[in-house]
Amino acid sequence: MTHLLFLLHVGSTLYMMGLIWFIQVVHYPLHAHVGAEQFSNYQHLHMNWTTFVVGPPMLIEMVTTVFFLITPPLHVPYWMLVIGAFFLSMIWGSTIIFQVPFHSTLTKSFEVNTHKKLVMSNWIRTFFWSCRGILVLYMTSILLKKITI
Repeated sequence: MTHLLFLLHVGSTLYMMGLIWFIQVVHYPLHAHVGAEQFSNYQHLHMNWTTFVVGPPMLIEMVTTVFFLITPPLHVPYWMLVIGAFFLSMIWGSTIIFQVPFHSTLTKSFEVNTHKKLVMSNWIRTFFWSCRGILVLYMTSILLKKITI
């Protein structure tokens, strides 16, 4: 069971790392090209559909992070789990403090300054999910070294 949870943990983190890079480099910059008349409707659809795509993996990542803090996997240094949890808290904090309010403001209409703040503040999540991705890959390499093939 712990092996499956660890794979879910790694998978959810790597999925989110890839997705956040797509959002940061492609998706958010394209917001500026939707057009003022369609933007409010676009933003509502974006928020609804994005929640479906990011909600489950974010929850899996959070639940498995807490699980491994309580029940650490054998051979993985505990400090790595703590650092990973710190990275995740920065991601969730940024989401709550910056991304959610900026997206809410953009549902009313496209505002250039709010859009710029959304794109710039999202680098926080991009950075920390990248760090988490590297960290979970390193944890995986530690565990793979323990397997006798």
